[in-house]
Amino acid sequence: IGCGKNFKGVYDRETRRIETFKANMSGQKAVSEKDYDLDDPELEEAIGFTNYEHLHDDLELLDGAGAEFDQERVSAGELTPVFFGSALTNFGVQTFLEHFLSMTTSPLPRNTAEGTVDPFDENFTGFVFKIQANMNKAHRDRVAFMRIVSGKFTAGMEVNHVQGGRKVRLTQPQQMMADERKIVEEAYAGDIIGIFDPGIFSIGDTLCESDKTVTFEGIPTFAPEHFARVRQIDTMKRKQFVKGIEQIAQEGAIQIFQEMNSGMEEIIVGAVGVLQFEVLTFRLKNEYNVEVALDQLPYEHIRWIRNWHEIDPESIQGTSDMKRIRDLRGNPLLLFAHEWSVGMVKERNPKLILDEFGTN
Repeated sequence: IGCGKNFKGVYDRETRRIETFKANMSGQKAVSEKDYDLDDPELEEAIGFTNYEHLHDDLELLDGAGAEFDQERVSAGELTPVFFGSALTNFGVQTFLEHFLSMTTSPLPRNTAEGTVDPFDENFTGFVFKIQANMNKAHRDRVAFMRIVSGKFTAGMEVNHVQGGRKVRLTQPQQMMADERKIVEEAYAGDIIGIFDPGIFSIGDTLCESDKTVTFEGIPTFAPEHFARVRQIDTMKRKQFVKGIEQIAQEGAIQIFQEMNSGMEEIIVGAVGVLQFEVLTFRLKNEYNVEVALDQLPYEHIRWIRNWHEIDPESIQGTSDMKRIRDLRGNPLLLFAHEWSVGMVKERNPKLILDEFGTN
């Protein structure tokens, strides 16, 4: 109801209740909240005549053109509920959390390469689904967010890092809500915790308590559709540039690639949307004190070379809009400006097997 400085609150279509908002002078903190029914005679005075009229017009439009809430469709991923609020002022957050808890399910089994892990299994298992660097810029910290799939987590416990092939101790476990952090001593299946990451974890990594290896299915990644060449302006800051670009890439926000026979002085960045380039430029400047030059490239399609052990990438008969690159692990890939070029390259190289982007 309203927006900006005229923001007055939110209307819950399910309960048909209105939660009004009143901020302090700076507008950055909710100082009072009050609930009203839609037909409450005091509502018009509380939100103003103009907002009152707009509210009824909007509800009439939503009731006629909007979708009705259906829990089965929500659970199937066919319908998405929308909530309005402000994390900055902590308004509407409690309402969202209450609805979320009522709509979500209890922890579900998760598939692995070896079978299925049940959330009631006593052995601890979990997987990393997000990494965030510089959450506290003063300390250059790095946090890996882990979802617990089964068993019980206790602070400081030693677990197997499957992809790293080593045992690690999970220190400084914490849970976060907005800008608040708290240390956790215990957590269970379905919980999400942040653990200190010295640079050994990647998105999709599995952690388990038992010596029996468990490898969860990878997390799907979106193939980048926009590409740009990035280089640092000040060549004396190469170390900061490489560190920054690698850490941001490990978070999954961007993908980074290199020319076949070049180093990290100049790299190719792939992103799902062009806004991510602006985020990259800002974070390199703000967090690593590195200014970069960014040149957009005409490519829109990327493919893995699945059988690169059998085919020399340099010998591939390509098209004029094809470019050979490699990822940070040395795997060769091909970039194309046009989709029809992908099919043409396959026709010219019958033994070549190309795959789209897969999973972490």
